[in-house]
Amino acid sequence: MTKEKIEKLIAQLTLQEKVDMIHGNGFFTTKGVERLGIPPFKTSDGPRGVRKDFENDAWKDIGLSYDYVSYLPCNSALAATWNRALAHAAGGLLGKEARGRGKDMILAPGINIMRTPLCGRSFEYMGEDPYLVSEMVVPFVQGVEENDVAACVKHYAVNNQETRRLDVDVDVSERALREIYLPGFEAAVRKGNAKGIMGAYNKLGGTHCCHHDGLLNQILRKEWGFEGITVSDWGGVHDTKEALMNGLDMEMSVTSDFDAYYMADPLIRMIENKEVDKKTALAKIDEKVRHILNVMNLLHMLDGERSAGGYNDYNDKAILRQTARESIVLLKNDKGILPLDRKKIKKLLVVGENANRQHAPGGGSAEIKALYEITPLLGIQMLLGGNTEVVYKPGYYNEDVGNIWANTGDSENGQADSLNQDNGTAQVSQGALEKQKRQQEMNEKYLQDALLAAGDADAVIFVGGLTHDYDTEGQDRSDMKLPYGQDRLISELLKVRPDTVVTLVAGSPVDMSAWLDDAKALVYSWYAGMEGGIALAEVLFGEVNPSGHLPETFPVSGKDCPAVVLGEYPGGDKVSYGEGIYVGYRYYDTFDVSVAFPFGYGLSYTDFVMTGIRAEVIEDTAQGKSVKVSFDISNTGSRAGAQVAQIYVADKYPKVKKAAKELKAFEKIYLEAGETREVTLMLEREAFTYFDEESHSFKVDAGSYMLLLAKNAEEIVDVTEIEFSV
Repeated sequence: MTKEKIEKLIAQLTLQEKVDMIHGNGFFTTKGVERLGIPPFKTSDGPRGVRKDFENDAWKDIGLSYDYVSYLPCNSALAATWNRALAHAAGGLLGKEARGRGKDMILAPGINIMRTPLCGRSFEYMGEDPYLVSEMVVPFVQGVEENDVAACVKHYAVNNQETRRLDVDVDVSERALREIYLPGFEAAVRKGNAKGIMGAYNKLGGTHCCHHDGLLNQILRKEWGFEGITVSDWGGVHDTKEALMNGLDMEMSVTSDFDAYYMADPLIRMIENKEVDKKTALAKIDEKVRHILNVMNLLHMLDGERSAGGYNDYNDKAILRQTARESIVLLKNDKGILPLDRKKIKKLLVVGENANRQHAPGGGSAEIKALYEITPLLGIQMLLGGNTEVVYKPGYYNEDVGNIWANTGDSENGQADSLNQDNGTAQVSQGALEKQKRQQEMNEKYLQDALLAAGDADAVIFVGGLTHDYDTEGQDRSDMKLPYGQDRLISELLKVRPDTVVTLVAGSPVDMSAWLDDAKALVYSWYAGMEGGIALAEVLFGEVNPSGHLPETFPVSGKDCPAVVLGEYPGGDKVSYGEGIYVGYRYYDTFDVSVAFPFGYGLSYTDFVMTGIRAEVIEDTAQGKSVKVSFDISNTGSRAGAQVAQIYVADKYPKVKKAAKELKAFEKIYLEAGETREVTLMLEREAFTYFDEESHSFKVDAGSYMLLLAKNAEEIVDVTEIEFSV
């Protein structure tokens, strides 16, 4: 359909029909215009899979079987792969299943920067570094949208905590906003051509992000050229006039009084009562409808030539398993304890509740009805078969009380209640005290059972970590400590069996200081999807060589986080991002703060050597000057594997305050044992820029720059220097 035809279509619409198109007429759908062939616009939550369906006007699971879907690894797991091709494949799988369920937009991916390790939704995001996020979000969005489904990149912007997420007012410098918090969204729009952007709940500079003129009109539309649909987070609109004027296209919420939404009947009354200039208001409404129709047209919703999508098949299963495999991070392997030799193990003890727990139903709006989910315990049993006796002991007690989101669908009002935020101090009830006592008693019993069994096993694997009682929408963690008494359990297991393999399943960092020095083998998995248990077993027993690298720094404790040390977290009505650009490794490196594991860290069962970094400034390119960086990499070990080569840039004589170094290129390189390869990466001009607040633009200072070849943010293996002129 041409633009002219879309304009003719808009001209035929009544005001009521237009308004019906720009707000929810159900929890996940708008109203179409049947007489003109305009269908409703249907959305669904992501990003770990297409969420189950609810009744149109009640938060009740429809109770049918057609909405079981593939369970994808969470976004922090995807980011840990550092593999752009897998990001594209995962996005493609999600888009295909969304289309197969009849959805027009999937509310994914989430790309908010991990400012603090305590954020409850970190598992939905792609790490702490804007370059890594940008490189992973672009192929993900492209994969989704190849299936005639719009991606909706969220949450725009500076939604970096769940504490007071509905009203907290963020105070952040323009430079930090531009260098840290916006690049992923800009890449999704300019390079990924994303068709949807979701506004965040929080405020920025006193204005809610869902109707923020600076974010939505000035930056998103005018600067980046976004032509898609801006959608509010569910319940993120607070003012009719601001929503009308400041760039929001579609208001969605969690209550069933759809005609009472800010951009519904109140908008019509505002025009009729002449509270706004009628001509201006009608033009703004037309603009919103135009954006919606343009996206509908691009998705072939208006011409009947649309993809049908589909469901899980053999290839999808392979994508899910490979993504899970490459996400797993080997953090320690002293004395080569891993991989385990199945031939030497007749009795294996598996300890830890996460070994036997399924995570797909939790996490808030990321919950899904998974076709299946292979737990670590099941994956280990499937891999070992009947020649090994697998004994399971929970080790610690978790009285699963769930969270407010009603994962099973039993609560009609769980989602709506999420907007009723209590910022007061909770009182400890008698029931809570009894639960705490029961927790302690059961923990002691489970601990002793596990220790007794450990002495009688040929090998011990502990699988603990977090659950979606902690990694979840609507709340942050109070600290980085492992729950359920796991620190004591791990410490005691290591006393009895120093060769215990410690495996953690989580979506964000945890404090390991109580036992890290004693553990010889440590593996970090994530909420790794329906094939995650198989992938973990394959890594533990050497069927797969681990190649995951951390997408965020693991600090020693939450008190070391720059948001706490230099800024404010969690803050009150306002939160000051006083750390500015010093987020994640930018802070730990620049201020020489020790961490448990650095950004980009990950071990392998083989060894890699990277040497001979060399650089050449290319004077004439379409984007201006660029730099060609080359180096040699060798697999000096005895088995095939992959290394993530990372290039950091450091301004040798900075004219303004800068981080010690910044990631500006990476590549995941697969090598056979003994293989050597020359690798070439390109650094464009933007790799050397910083945001100048005086001119409100990015600029480059001429001078000397160090190019650092690294295995992670701490392990620099080679350095070269260039002169970069403006």
